[in-house]
Amino acid sequence: MTPEEIREIVATVLEEESKRRGAAMDEVVLKAVATILTSFGIEEDDRKELQADFIHLRKWRKSVEQAQTLTFKVIVTAIVSGLVGAVWLGFKATLGK
Repeated sequence: MTPEEIREIVATVLEEESKRRGAAMDEVVLKAVATILTSFGIEEDDRKELQADFIHLRKWRKSVEQAQTLTFKVIVTAIVSGLVGAVWLGFKATLGK
């Protein structure tokens, strides 16, 4: 055997071993995630329902953030309107004397 043939054989064996390790690692991770979700009361068959719940929660969060932004704008508008009104009344009172 030539050194090139040996390198090719070693590379092939290492590649196959890497694929097997990757598959084994994927299996272990999948089992771990399934176990954790099951411990939280989430069954594997409930994926669609869980996804719908997360979509609903995201919509709820975005609507709350939007409401907070709108509330802040309303408060700032009220304060500015009050200040402008106070300045206008002061101006009218000053001219009325």
